[in-house]
Amino acid sequence: MRFFLRRRVSPLKLALLGGTLFMVVLVVLQWDVGSSPAVDPWFQELVVKKDKVMVIVREAVNNIGFQIGAPQPPPPQEQTSQDINCPTGFYSQAELEPHLVRPPQDPASPGADGKAFQKDHMTPEEEKEKEEGMTRHCFNQFASDRISLSRSLGGDTRPQECVSRKFSRCPSLPTTSVIIVFHNEAWSTLLRTVYSVLHTSPAILLKEIILVDDASTAEHLKGQLEDYVGGLKIVRVVRQAERKGLITARLLGASIAQGEVLTFLDAHCECFHGWLEPLLARIVEEPTAVVSPEITSIDLNSFHFNKPSPSNRAYNRGNFDWSLTFGWEPIPEEAKKLRKDETYPVKTPTFAGGLFSISKTYFEHIGTYDDKMEIWGGENVEMSFRVWQCGGQLEIIPCSVVGHVFRTKSPHTFPKGTEVITRNQVRLAEVWMDEYKKIFYRRNKNAATMASENKYGDVSDRLKLREELQCKNFTWYLNTIYPEAFIPDLSPEKYGAIKNSGSQTCLDVGENNLGDKPVIMYQCHNMGGNQYFEYTSHKELRHNIGKQLCLHASAPPEQLKIMLCSLKGKGSSVGPQQQWVFTEENLLKNPVSGKCLQLAGSLVQMDYCNAANLFQHWTFS
Repeated sequence: MRFFLRRRVSPLKLALLGGTLFMVVLVVLQWDVGSSPAVDPWFQELVVKKDKVMVIVREAVNNIGFQIGAPQPPPPQEQTSQDINCPTGFYSQAELEPHLVRPPQDPASPGADGKAFQKDHMTPEEEKEKEEGMTRHCFNQFASDRISLSRSLGGDTRPQECVSRKFSRCPSLPTTSVIIVFHNEAWSTLLRTVYSVLHTSPAILLKEIILVDDASTAEHLKGQLEDYVGGLKIVRVVRQAERKGLITARLLGASIAQGEVLTFLDAHCECFHGWLEPLLARIVEEPTAVVSPEITSIDLNSFHFNKPSPSNRAYNRGNFDWSLTFGWEPIPEEAKKLRKDETYPVKTPTFAGGLFSISKTYFEHIGTYDDKMEIWGGENVEMSFRVWQCGGQLEIIPCSVVGHVFRTKSPHTFPKGTEVITRNQVRLAEVWMDEYKKIFYRRNKNAATMASENKYGDVSDRLKLREELQCKNFTWYLNTIYPEAFIPDLSPEKYGAIKNSGSQTCLDVGENNLGDKPVIMYQCHNMGGNQYFEYTSHKELRHNIGKQLCLHASAPPEQLKIMLCSLKGKGSSVGPQQQWVFTEENLLKNPVSGKCLQLAGSLVQMDYCNAANLFQHWTFS
């Protein structure tokens, strides 16, 4: 007993022990009372009291913390009334009916269902008409004029997830104004673009089509055009009295647009099934997204529309080279893995700029276009850098497909010549590229001169915009948005033309050399271009005005070629045949072969090194 008292007994155990003894006493008492034959009043009173005590005990037991009670029922929910301005569910097919139903098509008519125009035997008059049309527009106007303005493109051949996609009514899809700028455009391509929009755009979303005339001189684009589109109700023509170019014309169209979204198209396009809704839906999801359709080609000779395939997957995105020219490249594998299907957008470092949609509010917030740029050229690269650096994003929407006639050259002359393009590029370099503008200027002597002489106009308002929007710098853009880009040395060891001491001529890549072709020797002109090379910190000799091309040592007697550089950026390295060492004797030596660069007659080859041979001496000029 003494041992028991010395042990520490917890209050919980004492409570349980006391409760147990109490229950035993009650049970015994119940047995005694229940088994007694007597019915004396005091016994009856004891029974009643016993029952009351039992109720109290049961409630106490049920309230002990070890018991798990039922969860509390949820509070009654207030019934919310449906917002009539934001209905549930998805748009029906009937709600997305186009503004203008396409008339029935004869499948045997020229170009029907997007097929190529074919005419095997042409008269001399027809041949002349075709030739004149090609000269005027740099595409086959003869074929275009014989294809229906409302031609069908056949069935919807996009991937199934695009075809079956539904669009939520809440938040609703915004309205859009489609803006088309033209200058002396062919009647058939311009009107086919207009009808294509009308036949494929839901009436509830298409606010208007604005045709902006950049001072055309062709008679058919004057009163005749206005009379014709007057019957199309939502189409109107506005005009610039003098030729000011694409940038100013688009700003004019945007200034009068009434839609919530601005959609810009060129004047020789055809829209495929369901092209508009995916663009608008993405802007609803991300108001700072500037979205382009997947641009497919319309053949400039036959007007064959290259339709999407159900099994195809997005392949291209936009890029730029260090001459500030836009181009296309494959989507990196890492980016492909982030996309579950074709309804997912493709992030793109730059965009072509001809076909895209943007919230009108965001267009104004982000600074529209640089209105001091002239005519055309560079505005798409400038806008690409600006959107990304200032918090927006550029995307391609693969479920949106628009065809475009890609011409090999422009049929139009440029007021002030092509110098306006260089001036536009200098403006974007000065505002957005920070110290990396030096890379561009080394490749474009005219641009470097224009920049040094301050002949590119006032950019103070654009610099102020960059500051007000708290935009990131160009290093951030390269590291974050385009880490795959190869970045040339900011200060290369040597650059310019490579001159041969024996011939006093310079290495030249020749015309249209995109790689895997021999280099030639040509009179030195010190204008850069085909004679521009950089001796990089990786010991390469790069010709990287456009593509990244490197001098590639070939085994004799093969001629020296220019090839795509092995070092392309992240995850790549310099190929041994593309490494060069300048010796003290001005020889250009390839270490892996042990041979030197030599001019032998008219051929540039590798040979055994010989410091006494002046045709093996090379200097940068």
